[in-house]
Amino acid sequence: MTDLDTFTDPLDYPLYVVTAAAAGEKSGYLVGFASQCSIRPARFMVWLSKANRTLRVAARAERLAVHLLRHDQTGLARVFGGETGDRRDKFSDIAWHRGPGESLILDEQAPAWFVGRVESRVDGGDHVGFLLAPEAAENVSGGEAALLSLHDARDITPGHPVA
Repeated sequence: MTDLDTFTDPLDYPLYVVTAAAAGEKSGYLVGFASQCSIRPARFMVWLSKANRTLRVAARAERLAVHLLRHDQTGLARVFGGETGDRRDKFSDIAWHRGPGESLILDEQAPAWFVGRVESRVDGGDHVGFLLAPEAAENVSGGEAALLSLHDARDITPGHPVA
């Protein structure tokens, strides 16, 4: 346990499914490291693990889609967090459609989502940060959904070992 673990262990932040498409490939995975980081201009940062296939696809993508999940969507979280796209097409049993700039939007499964243009990438150690400039967003829940959090998904074994 590190000193930072002492600080972060009690945190229960929301989880997101981040999807990426580039050069005919599609990928997505469950992300815990993400946050709005600017109001004007609006910016959001997501951090993708270097061990994950989604990073390799996102490295070539112009846009990423970020989806919130409801508290009861642990099954969807297991698909994107407990499976690896190296062995399975995570989108084969999930309804989705193309969004702005060929982004991948989960159909009515996420209470809210946005598509962001990749402004920059930052090496952060075992994760790479993607600074996103939002271009399109939808909130189908009206802000009423209880969101899936880190503690809701603690029993999901990652598709790749945690770096």
